[in-house]
Amino acid sequence: MRIRVLCQDRYEAQKLASMIFGESRETFVWKILNVYGCEMVVSLKDKSAHSIVLADEAQVEALADFMQSVLERMHRITMAEASDSAVEILKE
Repeated sequence: MRIRVLCQDRYEAQKLASMIFGESRETFVWKILNVYGCEMVVSLKDKSAHSIVLADEAQVEALADFMQSVLERMHRITMAEASDSAVEILKE
């Protein structure tokens, strides 16, 4: 399964890609703490909280839906790549 989400800018896209699938090839996002309009606040495995600003509320909803099975450990992320302000994510 694949999704392409649009972030507010290139910085947010790079931040999202690195949190979702870092150099250690694992997902650092532990859970979604809250959503505020275009902003999603996530908790990482180290218990820190970070916000990601997406292009609009539809992007936030699509990402939250896509990540749900990953957070429930039913799927795992195999790729996350930022390109300009977009992030393409693949899960299996």
